[in-house]
Amino acid sequence: GDQCDKCQRLINAVELIKPRCKVCGKMPVVKSSRHIFVDLHELEGELSEWYEKSSASGHWSSNAKTITSTWLRDGLKPRCITRDLKWGTPVPQEGFTDKVFYVWFDAPIGYLSITANYTKEWEKWWK
Repeated sequence: GDQCDKCQRLINAVELIKPRCKVCGKMPVVKSSRHIFVDLHELEGELSEWYEKSSASGHWSSNAKTITSTWLRDGLKPRCITRDLKWGTPVPQEGFTDKVFYVWFDAPIGYLSITANYTKEWEKWWK
């Protein structure tokens, strides 16, 4: 997903005025495609409460606080977790087998599982 590098607001690429590729200068082509989304709005209350506690007592960078508070302030939106690419972790669900997961979605699962395979005390790394 695209976002503003200054305020971290998520941007829908099709809403940009005269969008252009920074590399080749061509305009993107809008294509229809079916994807899987996580409905973050359903988790908003719980996440907001956790953020308030965690950001006050944890070691959050100012950038992480800005991004998170902006997303919560604007209301959490559904986030797509699949992409139309040939490389990546394939989606093992009928109707989506031609897609892969966004790395931000599947990599954290891998971090936990590799640690659990490495040590029986894996929770010490993540709690």
